[in-house]
Amino acid sequence: MAWLVTGGAGYIGSHVVRAFLAEGIKVVVLDDLSSGHAEFVPADVPFVRGDVLNGELLLNLFADHQIDGVVHVAGFKYAGVSVQRPLHTYEQNVTATATLLAAMESAGVDKIVFSSSAAVYGTPHTDLVTEATAKSPESPYGESKLIGEWLLRDQGIATGLKHTSLRYFNVVGSGALDLRDTSPHNLFPLVFAALAAGRTPRINGTDYRTADGTCVRDYIHVADLAASHVAAAGRLGAGESIEPVYNLGSGDGVSVGEIMATVATVTGIDFVPELGPRRAGDPDRIVASGALAARDLDWKMRHTLDDMVRSAWAASQAGGAAEAAAPDRGDFIRLG
Repeated sequence: MAWLVTGGAGYIGSHVVRAFLAEGIKVVVLDDLSSGHAEFVPADVPFVRGDVLNGELLLNLFADHQIDGVVHVAGFKYAGVSVQRPLHTYEQNVTATATLLAAMESAGVDKIVFSSSAAVYGTPHTDLVTEATAKSPESPYGESKLIGEWLLRDQGIATGLKHTSLRYFNVVGSGALDLRDTSPHNLFPLVFAALAAGRTPRINGTDYRTADGTCVRDYIHVADLAASHVAAAGRLGAGESIEPVYNLGSGDGVSVGEIMATVATVTGIDFVPELGPRRAGDPDRIVASGALAARDLDWKMRHTLDDMVRSAWAASQAGGAAEAAAPDRGDFIRLG
């Protein structure tokens, strides 16, 4: 038996794959490579290149690989872009999830860990976000993730599906030199790209009600996040009680100013960030409690801010060499 990781060739999904393998649990990867990288998938892991929207492909995959449960990480993850592409976002994040759940029901696969997001909260008006904080998504992306949670809930009521949804905050760092964040929208890749191009990174707003005047956000290490997916799968597999949703947050957060200072120290590039006005609507602080996940999913902040930046920078630096040396994975990919 094995667990299917959809989106397992992406930044987060590939770390989830490694975390399962570290515990001796077999995995199968499904990814269409729209934003993932074939070289992120270990050569000995079965890799199916295909789309979660393809129900026939899913049924064949479940039958061929004796899938026991699913970690559903695949999706369209760009909140800002989702405002311009709402239909695409709903297709990739809602229709695809419904297709996956239908295939799971047909195949008798009754366990799923769902990749949700802090975007379901929108701009929370509280110093510490908990799972009970009001949901008020502000983009099609956030709305699509909340609908995904509802689909799991309703399918659980209808069929007994065992499920949980993990709401990520700001995922950074790297758990291996050959795995890195390649998103064109995330903070760390943007800062590293600016430095590599000789440009000075910019801080938007220095008049927030925080210790250094820059906004505070909740950053978590991708390897810590991945470990909690394995713990969630373990609870589902053992039939243990589990909450329908968990926040994966630090409980305290760090400021953008602290991040910039740490980047300068880690990279050895002495820079002073450009200072600009704050963006409309940006709150002073968004930080989440991870207490429930700590209780049930072995969730803990095992990595400091220095660890997060240092590991991300090292993986970013190694990325070019890794791409050049990557073997052709065509013989491992079965097209859907």
